[in-house]
Amino acid sequence: MILIDGKKAAEKLKKEIATEVAAMIDSNRRAPHLVAILVGEDPASQTYVSNKEKASHAVGITSSIYRLSAKTTEKKLLDLVDFLNKDEEVDGFIVQLPLPEHINVERIINSIDYRKDVDGFHPMNVGKMVLGQPCMVSATPQGILYLLETYKIETKGKNIVVLGRSNIVGTPMSILLSRKSDFGNATVTLCHSRTENLTEITQKADIIIAAIGQPEFLKADMVKKGVVIIDVGMHRIEDENTEKGYHLTGDVDFKEIAKKASLITPVPGGVGPMTIAALLKNTLLAAKKNTQ
Repeated sequence: MILIDGKKAAEKLKKEIATEVAAMIDSNRRAPHLVAILVGEDPASQTYVSNKEKASHAVGITSSIYRLSAKTTEKKLLDLVDFLNKDEEVDGFIVQLPLPEHINVERIINSIDYRKDVDGFHPMNVGKMVLGQPCMVSATPQGILYLLETYKIETKGKNIVVLGRSNIVGTPMSILLSRKSDFGNATVTLCHSRTENLTEITQKADIIIAAIGQPEFLKADMVKKGVVIIDVGMHRIEDENTEKGYHLTGDVDFKEIAKKASLITPVPGGVGPMTIAALLKNTLLAAKKNTQ
């Protein structure tokens, strides 16, 4: 079994980004500018945004964070999005999810200038992605593609199962893997909570992308020997036997499946670092387009 080291792969990508950013600065162009909007005090969201800020600084990308109260009105958030859309010094920005229940997520995403939508959630970017046109691809699926490329994992003609149909990971991932491209050309089955005979399907998979949002959902008896596992899940489980009082796990029963897998991502340290690196890459691409 080979452990797919997302941290190592992310560092490689970030070094490439840092080199390009340095070249921009050397040619008297400003550094790319990434902005994050954080509404409320969700601990996981705060951690993600903090990690994105640190990663941005590490590659020379300017990073700003707008921290708003959980009581912030939808109108105030829309006004901020409009301000950032018009700010020529901002190349890309994200609105960290989840948002408070009183705010319409779809309305917020749709209000973002798709050219600055480095999360790749805007309908314009999703539509272009479906058609195979240049666009901002959602960071997690893009990060997974980078992992497949880094570890030279063949997808052509392979039977790939994607667990989970979210607009953020599962659905775009299934499209990217099935289209005609270097790390596509696969036969993809998109499964979800209503899929019948799921085990029969997953046992035939050469590669499984687990993004179903349930701790250790995928068990060892659901996969064949030699399968490649990409675990997108991240769950905090209470654990009195640890110093922190919890441990992190993914959507895959790592301990048991690792005995059968040929390659597998750990949690943490697998997909997570690649998501952030892909976000930085999107920001760099947006900055290049803004200065053309």
